[in-house]
Parts: sequence; structure tokens; C-alpha cells
Amino acid sequence: MNALELRNVTKKYPDFCLEGIDLTLPGGCIIGLIGQNGAGKSTTIKLILDMLQLDDGYISVLGMDHHKHARDIKEDVGVVLDEVGIPECLNARQVGKVMQNTYKNWDMAKYNELLLRLSLPEKKPFKEFSRGMKMKLGIAVAMSHGAKLLVLDEPTGGLDPVVRDEVVEMFYEFTRDEEHSILISSHIVSDLERLCDYVAFLHRGKLLLCQEKDALLDMYCSVRCTREQLATLPAGAILHKRETPYGVELVMKREDVPQALARGPITIEELFVTMIKEARA
Repeated sequence: MNALELRNVTKKYPDFCLEGIDLTLPGGCIIGLIGQNGAGKSTTIKLILDMLQLDDGYISVLGMDHHKHARDIKEDVGVVLDEVGIPECLNARQVGKVMQNTYKNWDMAKYNELLLRLSLPEKKPFKEFSRGMKMKLGIAVAMSHGAKLLVLDEPTGGLDPVVRDEVVEMFYEFTRDEEHSILISSHIVSDLERLCDYVAFLHRGKLLLCQEKDALLDMYCSVRCTREQLATLPAGAILHKRETPYGVELVMKREDVPQALARGPITIEELFVTMIKEARA
């Protein structure tokens, strides 16, 4: 069963349109939503969570219509949004008691374990938490009620590199169960590159691609060549070009690179930047 299916998902505003999004997240996998601010990442997530009404299209969450079965889905989806919606007067211990009366499968032992693991104080009011601490508490809540799907909007924002690394490891552990899946958006593309099985590039409300990460990295490469060698390449085969005093750096599909030129690896971040520049052009 697929954890998520989006078909022709569309949401229109006077100054922005999320248009015809098709996306699939297989069970047991992690997909990363990558895009600049305003690309439509948060809008997509809010549509999945039925926080916004679709203008067109269909969304299935854990095999159920996201709107008709919203109440049932809530039990099986752990959510961390960019703004963690916890009353500022509560401390972590009180939050646990509230959630115990909110979710049928709330696991207090798991929650307390995560508070300890994430070094969160139990009695400090939420309003005194730093942004990073707020995100960590949101993650602890999301992972303590038996969720099968985590929907995470910038969950590593505000975390220092050491804690960020530990949180990424927690997400890895979560998906070792083949029934568990994660949709995560982040501006820290290096985190997504380490974590994700699939990546989806959003730009100005349009999905540039949605593909398996490893297949994508195998498909594209970086190439260094001289200006003389550049002149022999078909212009249509070059996705991106940067000229330096030492030569030319290119992004190309591996299949389009002549045997005489060496192929180098490319990162998801480099590929994303290239595709954004091409989309703008």
C-alpha cells in the first residue's frame, strides 16, 4: 500500500497556484519535498492534512481519502509543522497528559524516552523554549502515538548540527518498519539527501520532478572540460554551464556525455539549483 498518493492536486490563490501535482510515496519509504520559499511545500502539506480545501484532484493517505476519513487518518499520522501548535503555558509533562487524552494509541513511555533522548526539560513552559526545543518537542509528540506516516515541515529548522544528526537518525529508525513512511520538507538539502529514498522538486507551484534519489543521481553528472571541448557538445545536452578561468563546469545527463570526457558525481542540491535556473530561463 502506498502511504501517499496525490493526483492532479491543485490549489489556486489570486497570486499563486499549486498546479496538477502528481506524487506517490510507497510504504516504508521517505520522500523529501525540496523547494525555495514560496514554492508550494507548505501548501502541499496542508492539503494532505486537510487543513486546506482542494480546488481539484485527489489525495489518498494510507489508502484512505484524505477528506472523507480525516478523523481516522489523524490517529495514524504524526505531524510537525513549521510552527509547533502547542499552548505556550504548558510544559512538556503537561503536553504528554493532554496528548494521552487526544490519541487512542498514545505511548507515554515512548514520549518520556524521547524527552530524555532529545534533552528536553519536563517542567519548563513551552513559551520559554528556543525554536530548536519547540521543534524537538513537536517531533517527540509526533512519534509517540503509533503513527504510520510522519508529515514533517522543516522539522530540523533551528537545530544545531549534532542534534540535527540525531533527529535524522531517529527518522531512519522509524522507517525500518516497512509500514512506516515519512514526507519531509526542508531547506537543508543535505539532510534530505542523506535521509530520503525519493525526492520531489517544487518550483512556483509546479512539480519539476519526483523520482527515486539513487536513480536521479545515476542519471545526471558533473563534467569538467575545456572551451574547445565545450564547442563540440550539442547545446541541448547541457543542462547548466559555468565558465571559470580554469575551464568549464557542466551538468549533463550521463548518457549524453562523450566517452572522452570524465563524469563526476553530482549532489541533489546541485541538481536542484540547476533545475531551478533552467525553469527560470
